[in-house]
Amino acid sequence: MIPVYVTGGEITEKEKLAYIRRAKEQYPDRELSRLDIKLDGEYVDLHYQFQPVNFERIRRITGYLVGTMDRWNNGKRAEEADRVKHDTSSEMEQL
Repeated sequence: MIPVYVTGGEITEKEKLAYIRRAKEQYPDRELSRLDIKLDGEYVDLHYQFQPVNFERIRRITGYLVGTMDRWNNGKRAEEADRVKHDTSSEMEQL
């Protein structure tokens, strides 16, 4: 069961299930892990927390779009190792 936390008042179990169902309809590709409901008079503020989504990072390296480099030969690995790495964190600190 998905944990539901209500602040600012009380709602019925039927209402909680309706909000969970709404989240599942609104975000069918996401898995709900928690629902926070804040009541303020007639207003309801919903905060959905979802399970992290696994993704595969895709980068452009040496002219190719790649996910991982595990299938690269030694020459392509050396080419990637020789690339100039750009660090923007120090540039952002100067602004």
